[in-house]
Amino acid sequence: MKGTNEQRAGLLSGIGAYGLWGMVPLFWPLLKPAGAIEMLAHRMVWSLGVVGIALLVLRRWSWIGELIRQPKKLGLITVAAAVITVNWGLYIWSVNNGHVVEASLGYFINPLVTIAMGVLLLHERLRPVQWVAVGTSVAAVLVLATGYGQPPWISLTLAFSFATYSLVKKKVNMSGLESLAAETAVLFLPALGYLLWLGAQGDATFTSEGLGHAALLASAGIVTAAPLVLFGAAAIRVPLSTLGLLQYLAPVFQFALGILYFHEEMPPERWAGFALVWLALTLLTWDAFRTVRQTRAQAQTRAAQLAAQQTPTTGDSASPSPVSQL
Repeated sequence: MKGTNEQRAGLLSGIGAYGLWGMVPLFWPLLKPAGAIEMLAHRMVWSLGVVGIALLVLRRWSWIGELIRQPKKLGLITVAAAVITVNWGLYIWSVNNGHVVEASLGYFINPLVTIAMGVLLLHERLRPVQWVAVGTSVAAVLVLATGYGQPPWISLTLAFSFATYSLVKKKVNMSGLESLAAETAVLFLPALGYLLWLGAQGDATFTSEGLGHAALLASAGIVTAAPLVLFGAAAIRVPLSTLGLLQYLAPVFQFALGILYFHEEMPPERWAGFALVWLALTLLTWDAFRTVRQTRAQAQTRAAQLAAQQTPTTGDSASPSPVSQL
């Protein structure tokens, strides 16, 4: 019963995490008239405050000394911080400038970009279905480029920046909360310096648009940290395959908001491009489940063979038979 409750809690946490990430386009327009860079700077500054409080409550500080003594790891954290800055900043700008659908496409194609980077950078080998999925995604980009009149730069930049961020995070090998604390610590001084400069220029909205606006800017830290905490709770309770499926909730919600709430246009060629992306993701998901089933079946077969080899036959029993004891 305890295991079932743990899985249920993990599933709800995962849905909550990806659901919040999917609904976040509703949040950034509330921070206007602040510009995208000011919003980004507040997100960096207040995120460090939120994760700092969380680490204080959890009493998880020992990793800081270990990280400081590892210059290579610190360098990777700095790279991760720089890449996620590009990702966050472009996403905020996209949402506030009528590109929610295109931004959602970036997170739809992110798994495909991650696979492509694995082949190019890590020399990983793909299964045939994965090659078909990658080829389909390339066709989707070409169709969308035709529809937009240019490559979907917002989608591609979001996808490649987040895939790069994921790759660096894999090499850093830190938990989500601790990693976010380290990254926001790197970003804190530049972000705070920008906000102070903006205030000195008289262009900051934090103090000029009222207490409610200031509170909303400060809440960007909670909006950043809350889904990450929920994701961490899900990651230790549900299978990776389940998390892999849940990750599509965020771009699905963003896509729906772009069409139904923000009323962005979807001409036929854009629908065709998205359809190809969804086909590629369907192929990837099917291939992943098939591979998991095959691996599980092979493991069970090997276990059965090993058990059969270890089971003694009647004539080879190590203990004497009742007859021999007479």
